[in-house]
Amino acid sequence: MTISDGKSDPSGDDRDSEIAKETELVFLRNRVKELEAENAELLSQVSSCQCQQMEVKHDWSVSDSSSLVRRRRVRKGDKNSIPSHLISKRYVALKIMYFGKRFYGFSAEAQMEPSIESEVFKALERTRLLVGDKKDSCYSRCGRTDKGVSSTGQVIALFLRSRLKSPPGDSKAQVNGKTGERPEYDYVRVLNRALPDDIRVIGWSPAPVDFHARFSCYAREYKYFFWRQNLNLSAMDIAGKKFIGEHDFRNFCKMDVANVHCYTRRVTFFEVSPCQNSHEGDQLCTFTMRGSAFLWHQIRCMVAVLFMIGQGVESVDVIDTLLDTKKTPRKPQYLLASEIPLVLRTCEFENVDFICSPGAAESLRSHFKNESLTYQLESVIYQEALRNCLPLSNVSTEESSCNDIEKKKKRAEHVPLLSRPTEPSYEERAAKLKPRKQETCHV
Repeated sequence: MTISDGKSDPSGDDRDSEIAKETELVFLRNRVKELEAENAELLSQVSSCQCQQMEVKHDWSVSDSSSLVRRRRVRKGDKNSIPSHLISKRYVALKIMYFGKRFYGFSAEAQMEPSIESEVFKALERTRLLVGDKKDSCYSRCGRTDKGVSSTGQVIALFLRSRLKSPPGDSKAQVNGKTGERPEYDYVRVLNRALPDDIRVIGWSPAPVDFHARFSCYAREYKYFFWRQNLNLSAMDIAGKKFIGEHDFRNFCKMDVANVHCYTRRVTFFEVSPCQNSHEGDQLCTFTMRGSAFLWHQIRCMVAVLFMIGQGVESVDVIDTLLDTKKTPRKPQYLLASEIPLVLRTCEFENVDFICSPGAAESLRSHFKNESLTYQLESVIYQEALRNCLPLSNVSTEESSCNDIEKKKKRAEHVPLLSRPTEPSYEERAAKLKPRKQETCHV
């Protein structure tokens, strides 16, 4: 009979410890695999919903609701800001109306403020519709109207922030407007809330990426308003019809020899017509001119000569003489017609249809009506001042006769266009420009 001494077997304890460690190791390995699988699933979910997350952040920046435009200031270096290349955008054409009296022209490149272009880009930045800067937006404009000139149909094109889900290079989706379940931003409504009262966006259109607001335009139409007074409308209409066709208009423009070397342009339509407006028996009239493109100051030069014909101080045939650049290589010196009555009415493109939401259209109608009433009130004030002037009966007969003599003297002093001093010809200007270029190259 064997008697135990009460001590356990040390080899058995070691085996139990090893089994426990192996079991724990297997458990940990399985847990690591589970965590890796969960991590992969989470990464997949984050990747798939990235566009939706960006869209939510965009909506915080751009609002097309009836409330004021909301924007979030993003400081430089903000970790929550989205890189511009990840933001959904589309190429868009915008149709713009502006009353040009207080502006130094459309273009901001002349560095004279205010300009229509600078005000438009301020609104684009304020509403955060502009992605990146002006250079990144592939910006183009149809025309560069001068100081004081207005427009009811200027067109610009650029990339704007969008709700599009398609890749930036998918031009078909951009044109067709595939934006998923949510509607596109109401560009007209959003921008008009940030623009001054004398500038309005009146429509927008999706555009293909090869669209260019200047070079894709096949026709531009201008209107020039004037009071009939004693002008001979028939003579002006006959003279204006001579502009129709393809001609060298160097005698009807301001030459820019450094940038423009061909002064041939095609005019496709010209008309003189009365408007519905009149004032104290004087009829408001308009010249309507249409062509593929126009030179710098071309419309105002044409109108200036037409006014001379309408006044009877120039012959209708002077148009033929000035269009013949071999016979008349130098432009006679004459003053431009005023810029205020000139309006760029329309710019026309193929396969570009401008749209505007019903709400934005109603807001535009209300705004234009209110602005029109405001200007009519200003007109009434000037009419009141006119009525408060001294009556003609209080003006001395001697002074009145002096004024009549002065008017006749001015009419008699008219110098015929073809007898006036002339400006340098294109060839003479170009010859002077070449030495300057050479000097610049040497420097």
